[in-house]
Amino acid sequence: FKHRQLEFSQIDIIKRDHTILPNKLFQIRIKYRMKYTAIVSLIVSGAAAFSPAPAGNSESKVVLADSKSDLTALADAANPVVKYYDPLSLADADFWGQGTDATIGFLRHAEIKHSRVAMAAFVGYCVQSNYHFPWAQTLAGAPHPAVALGPEAQWDATPANAKWQILTVIGLLEIWDECGGGGSMPHYMRGRQPGKYPTFENFRNEVHFVLDLYDPFGLFKNMKDEQKERRLVMEINNGRLAMLGIFGFLSADKVEGSVPLLKGIAKQYDGDIMAPFSADFTLFGS
Repeated sequence: FKHRQLEFSQIDIIKRDHTILPNKLFQIRIKYRMKYTAIVSLIVSGAAAFSPAPAGNSESKVVLADSKSDLTALADAANPVVKYYDPLSLADADFWGQGTDATIGFLRHAEIKHSRVAMAAFVGYCVQSNYHFPWAQTLAGAPHPAVALGPEAQWDATPANAKWQILTVIGLLEIWDECGGGGSMPHYMRGRQPGKYPTFENFRNEVHFVLDLYDPFGLFKNMKDEQKERRLVMEINNGRLAMLGIFGFLSADKVEGSVPLLKGIAKQYDGDIMAPFSADFTLFGS
């Protein structure tokens, strides 16, 4: 603010002296415009990272490190009993004409992303089934939904504005992922390691400070590659288990007795689990 006040005072001095310098005023005006368009420019700069390749051009096919042989080796490491299992032959598919390697990159990134969401959902379900924040949820002073409601009913009781805020943040994180962090890294179908979320370095440099999602304090920057590979396999296994776990909770709450192990724990829910706002919600009105 002091810096901004200084430059505005410079403008006043120029006006008082009746020696208006167009170039100086133009430079000041452009500086502020650049700051307000920083986010847009960062996103646009990364758009080329995931733009579709021309159809029928074999030279445009992307060769990734994560080929089918790598996928098979990863599957064997993750589960030596089941090993590689692809009944739908998705690893041989060619999504959007981008080639099989790019398709594998897409599928691996999607699985890792959903695994992380499922792990967060599983932990969140357990926590909010037993505890809720003690402070007010809204500016009007309304408290967070009671624990006795159960997670699904708690979401239904959350104000629509709060839901929009949550979904908006998720959408912005998705955009940042798709554009490779403002062009700081390629798209996951264009050579980026599947599951590797871009840092916010460009955002920090151009807009304001924000912590990275992964390793925000740099605790694992010196981790050995062997350990990283081992932790990746652990993450995939934990994520797959979490996906089964969260759907087990939802099934037990919706269909009584569907998960015998959760009998006596599940809280019956009569709403629509797959409706983010309400069963009759539509963006385009009734």
